[in-house]
Amino acid sequence: MPIGLYTRYNVIAPCGLCSVENIIGYLDVPSSFLDPARMKAGLIWFETGYIEYKFPNNSLYKERPVTGVDLVAELSSEIPGTNKEWMSDICVSINGVSIGTWTSPGDYGDRRGKYTPAWWKLEGSQYGLLKSWRVTPSGSFIDGVKISDVNLDDLQLSEHHSITVRIGVEEKAEHVGGINIFGRGFGNYDQDLILRTLF
Repeated sequence: MPIGLYTRYNVIAPCGLCSVENIIGYLDVPSSFLDPARMKAGLIWFETGYIEYKFPNNSLYKERPVTGVDLVAELSSEIPGTNKEWMSDICVSINGVSIGTWTSPGDYGDRRGKYTPAWWKLEGSQYGLLKSWRVTPSGSFIDGVKISDVNLDDLQLSEHHSITVRIGVEEKAEHVGGINIFGRGFGNYDQDLILRTLF
């Protein structure tokens, strides 16, 4: 899923988005997230709030039971400039159910991201960490470490024609340190959001 093809958003500045060619809209203006050019976004950032994506629920058309759902994304904290020790609690929910929070250790600008375009200033966020959320019948995991008891039944996949994924930072979080979401053309992994349904 291209990171700019979100279906809902509610973000607080500082915020912005850009493609591999240029900044989209205006910096720190949340309404720029409505710009049609968002479909080309390769980097999105905001302090608090969320963006939400809808993936097709192809499990409805399979005859085998679902054994897991994976979400893979390259993420980091967000601070004006960068700070490798700037923590942020990044939360993910699926179908309206919070599956767990990952505390990002920092916002990285010590070197240029492998795919980050040359025009993007070096003092800006350059890359993130590739994180994997997985929901199984026995609970939810980040990179194989159990983080909650939320399981597949809680997601009620059979009740939805789409799988709704929300990524964000809550105002009430312990570490409110913003978020960068890296897509194709930015960061260290040349990919957008990946959602896998396992059978």
